Formats: sequence, C-alpha cells, structure tokens
Amino acid sequence: ERCAELLARTVAAEAELTRTVAQLESLTQEREANRAILESAATDVAAAQNEAQMKREESSRAAAAVSDMEFRQEQARAGVMDILTNASRVRNQITQNEENCAALDRESERLNREVAAAFGDIEAMGGKRGQLGLEFETESQRVDALSGRIREVRGQIDEKRAAETVAKQHLDSMRAEFATLLGKRNSLESIINEHGYSTESVKRLFQSGALAEGRAPVGVLADFLAVDNKYESVIEDFLRDELNYVVVKSWDAADEGLRLLQTGVDGRATFLVHPSDAQAKFSFAVDESMKPALPRDTIVPLTRCIQVLDGFGKSLEVILPKLRGGFIAPDAGVARELALENPDAFYLAPNGETFHNVTVTGGKQRNEGPLSMKRELRDVLKLIGEVERDIHSETARIQELTHEIHDLTSLLSRLEGELREAEKQAMTHGHALQQMESEISRTQQRVNGYRAEIDRVTAQRTEKEAATAGLREMLVQHETQREQAESAIAILQQELGNLRIARESAGQAVADMSAKLAGLEERHRSASASMQRIETLRAEVGARVESLRTQIASSVAEREQREAENVQISERLVALSAEREVAQARAAELHAESEQLRSRLAEIEQELKQARHEMDAARDRKGELAAAHAKLQSDFTYMNESCLNDLGIPADELRADTSIALVEGETLVTEDNLYREMRSRLDAMGPVNMMALEEYKEAAERHAFMETQRKDLLDSIENTQNTIKEIDVVSRQKFEEAFNIINENFQRTFTKLFGGGQGFMRLTDEENSTESGIDIVASPPGKKLQNVLLLSGGEKALTALSLLVGIFQYQPSPFCILDEVDAPLDESNVGRFADLVREMSSHTQFILITHSKRTMNAAPVMYGVTMQEPGVSKVVSVRFGDEAQRASA
Repeated sequence: ERCAELLARTVAAEAELTRTVAQLESLTQEREANRAILESAATDVAAAQNEAQMKREESSRAAAAVSDMEFRQEQARAGVMDILTNASRVRNQITQNEENCAALDRESERLNREVAAAFGDIEAMGGKRGQLGLEFETESQRVDALSGRIREVRGQIDEKRAAETVAKQHLDSMRAEFATLLGKRNSLESIINEHGYSTESVKRLFQSGALAEGRAPVGVLADFLAVDNKYESVIEDFLRDELNYVVVKSWDAADEGLRLLQTGVDGRATFLVHPSDAQAKFSFAVDESMKPALPRDTIVPLTRCIQVLDGFGKSLEVILPKLRGGFIAPDAGVARELALENPDAFYLAPNGETFHNVTVTGGKQRNEGPLSMKRELRDVLKLIGEVERDIHSETARIQELTHEIHDLTSLLSRLEGELREAEKQAMTHGHALQQMESEISRTQQRVNGYRAEIDRVTAQRTEKEAATAGLREMLVQHETQREQAESAIAILQQELGNLRIARESAGQAVADMSAKLAGLEERHRSASASMQRIETLRAEVGARVESLRTQIASSVAEREQREAENVQISERLVALSAEREVAQARAAELHAESEQLRSRLAEIEQELKQARHEMDAARDRKGELAAAHAKLQSDFTYMNESCLNDLGIPADELRADTSIALVEGETLVTEDNLYREMRSRLDAMGPVNMMALEEYKEAAERHAFMETQRKDLLDSIENTQNTIKEIDVVSRQKFEEAFNIINENFQRTFTKLFGGGQGFMRLTDEENSTESGIDIVASPPGKKLQNVLLLSGGEKALTALSLLVGIFQYQPSPFCILDEVDAPLDESNVGRFADLVREMSSHTQFILITHSKRTMNAAPVMYGVTMQEPGVSKVVSVRFGDEAQRASA
C-alpha cells in the first residue's frame, strides 16, 4: 500500500512541477513590465519633491517672520507682567521682612532657654550610659560562647543521627536478609525431612509411619553422602536411583518394608541394609587389586569425590559397584574412549553424560538434588549464624547511638534555654543602651539645632533689614520700566498684522503642492508594492519547484526500500509462525506439570496441618497429666506431715491399722469441715482468762456507747443524703431553666445578628444534664446545620457574641469589656453588632476596644492615646453628645 501511495504521489508531484515552472516564467515577464512603470514614477516624484521643497522654504520664511514678531510682542508683554509682578512681590517682601524681624526676636529668646535645659539632660544621661554599655558587653560575650557551644552540640547530634539512620537502614537490610535465609532454611529442611527429592514410593513409605521402633528406616542413601561441590550435579545424575535407596538397620526391617510395599503402600523401592547387620555373610573389605588403574592423570575416581558418613565407610564401594568403578573425565570425548577401553567402568562427563561399555546415558540435568540441597542447607545455616551476629552487633550500636543522641539533645535543650535567657538579657541591655544613646544623640542634635537656629535667626534678622532698604529702591525702578515697555508693545502690534497676511498666502501654495506630491508618491508606492509582490511569488514558486524535485526523488528511493522490506517481512512471518506453535505446545506441557505439583502440594499441606494438630493435642494432654501428678504428689506429702504434726503417728501406720474406719464421698467432706470448724474455735479460745467477766462488762458498756454514736452517724448521713438529693433536684431545675432561657435568647440574638439562619445549644447527654457537655450548632443563612467549630472566623465571632448576649439577657452584668471582637466582621455585620450593643447599653455599660470606624460611630464617648512627644503618652477623650439627644436624633 505504501509503494502504491508513493507512486501516485510521484505522478502528482511531476504534474504540479510542470504547472509551477510555467507559473515561474509568467511571473518573470510580469516583473520586467512593472520595473519600467516603477522607474517612470520615481522620476515624477523627484521633480515634484524639488518644487514642493521650494514652496515649503518660502512658507517657512514667512512663518518664521510672524513667529519672531509674535515672540518679540510676547516678550514685551511678559516684561510688563514681570515688572508688575516684581513690584508687587517687592511690596510683599517689605511687609514680610518687617514681620519676620519681630518673630526672629521671639524665637531667639526661646532657643536660648532650650539650650540650657538640654545641657542638663546630657550630663544626667552620661553616667547611666557607661553602666549599660558594660552590662551589654558582658551579656554579648556570654551569648557568643553559648552560640558556639550550641553549634558544636548540633553538629554532634546531626552526625549521630546520620550514623543512626545509616545503622538502622543497615539493620533493616540485615533483618530482611535474615528472614529470607530463615525462609530458605525452613524450606530446605522441610523438603529434606519430607524426602521431597525421593521417588513417590519412598515418600509414601516414610509418610505412612508403618515402620516403627527398631524397624524404622534411618533415611535414604543420600543422607549418608557428602560430595565435593564441583562434582555435585554430575554425581547426582549418575547415582539418581542409588540415592533413593532406603537405609535400614536389619534385614527384618527390609522384609517389613517390602511387605508394606506389596500390601499397604503402592510402588517399588530398594532397601540397603547397614553393614553392621549380623546377618551379612560376606566381607565388606575392598579388594584394592580389583580397582582399575587410572588411565590418565586428569581422571578423578568417584571415591575421592564422595565422603561416606555413619559407618558405611569403604563398604559402600562393595555394595555399589557403580561407585567403585566410577570416574569423572575432563570431557565427553575422553569419557567415550575410556568406556570402550574399560567396559566394566563408568565414566562421567562434566555435562552429565555417563559412558559405560557401548552405552551412553544423558539428558537435561536436574536443577536441585538431595546432595545440592544439603550442601545449600549447610551454607544457609552458616550465613544465618553470621547475619544473626551482625544483627546483634548493629542493634547494640544503634542503642548506644540513641543513648548518645538523647544525652546530646538534653544538653542542647539546656544550652538553648540558657542562650534564650542570655539573648533576652543582652537584648534588654542593648535596647536600653540604644535608647540611651538615641536620647543623648537626640539631645545633642537638639542643642546643635538650637545653636544653628540661633545663628540663623541672627543672620536672617540682619539680612532682612538690609534687604528691606534695597527693596524700596527697586520698587521705584520697576515703575519707570513699566511705562517704557507699554509704548514698545503698541509699535510691535502694527508690524505683526502685516506679517500674518504674507504667511497665509505662502501656506496656501505649499498645501497645493503637497497634494500633488502625495498623488505621485502613492503611484510610486503602488508600483513598488507590485514589484515586491512579484519578487516574493517568484521566490516561493522557485522554492516549490526545488521541493517537488526533492519529493519525487525521495518517493522513488522509499518505494524501492519498501519493496525490499516486504520480502524480508514475508520470510520473518513464516519463521515466527513455526516458533509460536512450538511455544504453545511447550506452554501446555508446563501448565499440566504445574497443576500436578499444585495438587500434590495441597495434599502435603493438609497432611502437615493434621499432624501438627495431633502433636499440639498430645502436648496439651501431657501438660495436664504432669500438673495433676504434681498436685497429687504435693497432697501426699502434706498428708504425711499433717499426720506427724497433729497425731504424732506416721501416715504409714495409720494406713496399716485396719480398726480405723474409712470415710469416703460426702461423709468425708462433712467430717473434714467439722474438724476445721472445731480446730478454728479451739485456736480462737486461747488460754483461760481470769479477768474475762470484768472485760466483758467494759466491752458491753463500750458497745452500748458505740451503738448510740453509730445511730447518730446514720441519722446524720441520712439527713446529708436527703439534703444532697434536694440540692441536686434544685440545681438541675435551675440549670434547665437557665439553659432553656439562654438558648431562647441565643436563638433570637443569632437570627438578629446574622439577618436570618438558625442557631441553638444542645446537651451532649440529655439523661444526665448536670454532668453533660454543651454543643453549639449554627446554620447561617444559606448554609446547613453544623458545629460552630466548622464555621469561618467571622461566623464564629458572631455566634460567640450571640451566646454572650443571651447570657447577659438572662443575668445582666453592670459592665462588659469587649477587645476587638469586631475585627473578623465585615461592614454589614459590624453594623448589626453596633446596633445590638446600642440596644443593650440601656442596662449594661460596654467598653469596646476597636479599630472599626462604624463601631466608633456608635459610641457616645471615645478615648485614645497619643504621643505628642517621643516617649510621652497622653490620654485624649472625646464626648459626642448626650445619649438622650442622640436617641431622639
């Protein structure tokens, strides 16, 4: 499709190229024609411009003459005005100089008095300044020392916290690693303990539990082998079947296992009897002469790679001929040659292939076998120990850092407190010192100013007197100059009329020539614009020609490339289709294997859960039996000791005496309770008291007195309780009465202040009004009911004022002070607030602190504080009129 599109685009571009070339030729011809018109228009414009220039020069000369004459006339008039102004100014200056001389005399006397007072103030403040300077310097040094110490402590804290953060991150990573290792260890131990690597028959044999006591298997052969890590996978593939041999301690155990496999457990298994069994009829000694000689130095016998554990020793070479005659070759080629030379031996290649005689065994190696699992478990246990030690070490280090940070933080808090106190003292002394310096400086400046004023006043008075005499002479000269200037203005007025007539005729000629020149210039601009447009179109058409040629070339090249790509894509499509079919078949196989493994894993999990449940039940039963045994043992010991202590006869003799009747069941319980009661009564009696009768009489009298006191107390308690109940009833009634009235007042005031809406109070616990809290619910106009805490600042202020007014209406107060309560309110709400205060002021005096002009307008009296001089405050009061008059107005 792209190739067809490119072919069509190429044909269209070639057609457009032909049209564009023709258009370019026509534009070239049109440009030549316009060029001749442009040259003719330029010649006409030049001639007209020269003629217009001459007319303009004539008009300019006439206008210049008129302007010059007007300027001279204006100068003459301005001179007359200046003379008049100067004369008037001179008269005013003479009057002002006389007044200033009298004022300067008074000012000089006042300044002399101020200078004497200022010198007295400077002498008083000099001593106090020295003391404040010394105190400020001391506190400043203390602040610098504390600041340096605080910076040092903060640096230490930052370092410790950074180290603590790094340590915690390291500890978290180690804990995560430790948890991963524990999970891996548990998984490996579970697989190894359940023989997850064995065949299904061996697993079922171990899981059935039928072989018990002395016939129980001790494991599989894989549990008795330790293999060099380098050859682990090769030996696992070679001894795949032998590693699943079930190791038993005797032939009887092997016979029992075979019987189970034939009857109760499905499958087949191989049993390996331990060499220590007495029924063995042959020697397990290894005949060294029967071992084949090593053909090459690079061949490694399997017996060197495997370490046999728990008593098998070299006997395993006799039991397993494959082990005795097995070797590891460096590669598959050498193994094949050696297998042909030694038909009785087994040669293993590093890739897992096994060569024996003329047979070769191979295939995909298993990912993990029993030997690799056990080796991995040993590595995991070692890593767990190392990580656990590192965790303990890092935890101790973090605790040490935390303790150090806590100590440094406490030190920092104490130092910051001291620094704040020192800065406060330094600031106080500094402000006092600055204020003192400012006072001295201001006083000195006042003195200097006063002196300068005195000098200035004296000089001004002298100048004023001299200037007054000169001004009187100047006034006479101004009168003479005014008369001369008025006669010159009359002559200039006549000459100005003649020059204006000549200027108007020259201006008309210039206007006619300008109109002609404008027409010629418009013709020239039109020709120039047409020429420029043709040049622009010609450049655009030329660029389009080059663009079309380039587009045609690129389309041809791209079409050739697309055709080559089509061939490659077809070949790639065939290969990908085959690969997809292979992948789909492999995915089906893997899905089937995954389902089998999931079902088996679910069965194993269920069996493990059942076994753990049974084990927990057995442990609980064992604990109960142990507790019962301990209790019985304790009771038996107690009974023996009681027989010796109470009767003086050993318990064994009492049990042997047949004349003593045995008591059981309910009778035993009754007799035991009777014994305990009599025993307690006997112990309570104690020895015989000869003064018992006198003591009884005293006790009886004391008892009678206490009974009388007790009765009085009970009566008093009853009266008090009745009084409390009465107080509770009255207080509840009073509270409910006050709450209801205040709530009604609050609702009315809320509606009045907000201009609508709804607001009320409610108890949080209506059943217990004396212990209940109070919620305020408000709904300004246009909003839903909500708690007062959810309102805006102005709405909260109005709601609080409504509640305050409701309380005042219920229990009026002589006066009330409100401090800027109208600050968050807008103008309309301030007006409602002012009206409410004015209404309540009939029975309560309000004192308002405010910045609102509207609130001030509602008050009959206003107090303010002003500072006419620096540091000196003064209270100013304004009374706006009588309240009765304002009310009537």
